[in-house]
Amino acid sequence: MGPSETKNQIENIILISAPWPLFSRPSIQLGALKSYLRQEIPDLKVETHHFYLKLAAAIGYPLYHEISEKTWLAESVYAALLYPERFDLIQTLFYREAKGNPLSLKVDFKALTHKAAEAADEFISSINWDRFGLAGFSICLCQLTSSLYFIRSIKKKFPKLDIVIGGSMFAGDSIKDIFTVFPEIDFVINGEGELPLCSLVHHLRNCADPEKISRITGLVTSRSCTSKKPVTFNQMADLKDLPVPDYDDYFHLMKTAAPDNNFFPTLPAEASRGCRWQASNSGHSGCAFCNLNRNWQGYRCKGPEQVFGEIDHLTSKYRTLSVAFMDNLIPSKTAMEMFDQLSGLKKDLNLFCELRATTPKRVLEKMGSAGVSNIQIGIESLSSRLLKKLNKGTTAIQNLEIMKHCEGLGIANNANLILHFPGSDIEDINETLRNLEFATFFRPPGLVNFWLGHGSSVYNDPASFGVKAIFNHPNYAKIFPEDIHRHMTFLIQRYRGDMKYQKKLWQPVKQKVHDWEKTYTRIHRIGGDTPILSYRDGRDFMIIRQKRLSKAPFTHRMEGLSRKVYLYCGHHQSLEKILHHFQGLTQEKVMPFLKMMTDKKLMFEENGKYLSLAVPLQGAHCI
Repeated sequence: MGPSETKNQIENIILISAPWPLFSRPSIQLGALKSYLRQEIPDLKVETHHFYLKLAAAIGYPLYHEISEKTWLAESVYAALLYPERFDLIQTLFYREAKGNPLSLKVDFKALTHKAAEAADEFISSINWDRFGLAGFSICLCQLTSSLYFIRSIKKKFPKLDIVIGGSMFAGDSIKDIFTVFPEIDFVINGEGELPLCSLVHHLRNCADPEKISRITGLVTSRSCTSKKPVTFNQMADLKDLPVPDYDDYFHLMKTAAPDNNFFPTLPAEASRGCRWQASNSGHSGCAFCNLNRNWQGYRCKGPEQVFGEIDHLTSKYRTLSVAFMDNLIPSKTAMEMFDQLSGLKKDLNLFCELRATTPKRVLEKMGSAGVSNIQIGIESLSSRLLKKLNKGTTAIQNLEIMKHCEGLGIANNANLILHFPGSDIEDINETLRNLEFATFFRPPGLVNFWLGHGSSVYNDPASFGVKAIFNHPNYAKIFPEDIHRHMTFLIQRYRGDMKYQKKLWQPVKQKVHDWEKTYTRIHRIGGDTPILSYRDGRDFMIIRQKRLSKAPFTHRMEGLSRKVYLYCGHHQSLEKILHHFQGLTQEKVMPFLKMMTDKKLMFEENGKYLSLAVPLQGAHCI
């Protein structure tokens, strides 16, 4: 099915975000698109509907949150509504994936799907769809089956309504499969949505024929997908042309919730698009496991003044102080200036952002003063050998250093370690286990099993990682009928290779991190929130204190040159730099001290570089 051959003047369009994004945030995709369309086409009326918030209120926020955290739980609910003949199979998948989650396990799946259908039908019935010339859906992770359910339901009642989709779920040539298996969809935007969607609206308003529409850059149609030409992008050359996102519809919807269901939302914002590591990593495609940037070309960022103005405007307009930067990575060159300006707002902001492990301490300090309380650092591994395979461009000593700085500054570091990465070997594991011994003073990372994403380096070059065959994740075969599963290339892939070997190989690391988490939590519960390994400086001496579980703390006193060397290695330093910095100090004199410090795990050594692990207690914050 394609776009209508003739069109009335389009005065209204509707943009929808279906479950299961975080209910406590408006959709930045909808907010950004609405603002841009209204800027470029002032007489166009754009309605945005954050239906996922309606569902969260209907089934309860705690249950919604638990389901939204797991892809297969989320996709199961609307899959059962899309394909009722597969209900038993999908229900079995839901309960299998819910293992270990008491809240989800207690759910009556049939009753849950009934509530989801009831809420969706009520929403669809409440909208006068004849008013709209175009309906758009933002489809990202966990939104596939829910969006398809809405699209199919709406199209049955309003077959002439054109449907356009976009988002991270589909990208590149895999888009071409959609029109065969989901004929209800008329257009797909590849990558960033502002320019292609604006062009599509202009063409539809001018009664353009389908052939002209099929030539819109960044847009894929049933006509254009038959071409052998690769799918194109059409993205903003400069982010300064983006207006502030419009979240009015989300906050109007919030007002309809029951008073006891009220909460203060987190506002999504962005300072950049794309990944600067991928853009600067010439000849490679960024981190080997990552497929987040298949929807972008290059890296672009906003100026500090623009970010400052947007955060000030959004927090004042919507009367909330929590902001989450949705960037893959905060801009490094302008970070100091950006957070310096934000700290000057005189607002007690609560900010979240994602960073590379190479971020200097001075930037972290500036971020902390601006209100950054939670970050996600791309740690991924504590083995430099494995980090090289992951193409992270970082080392274990850099990861430990930023973990240490976060501990001292009271910034919660929500990093992850990737388990089961294909091609990992016993040397990677042994290095990881060794380095974990030095990391246990700091906040433990989460554990995530490697999953193969469409468009990642592992997907594009499987042989380099020992991957023998790639295919759709088997759970898609439970969710979708065979003809759809066979013809579509989905976001989450599965592979044949060394998966069983990897699960066995990584078991000691998994156990060690679990033990680390338990010990870290108990020490802080019993001994307070100060860092486990800290020091107080006495000008010409220093005292290091190491808290222990169910034992008295270890204390160490260092004086004179030993103190100076230890403080100098607060940022990792090579032996060469240490000797150069302290004139007259010889390798023979300093090596016994450095070895003693590493033996006691008060310092970490890697390839002749040394990092002191104790956190300065003076000025250290509680996490």
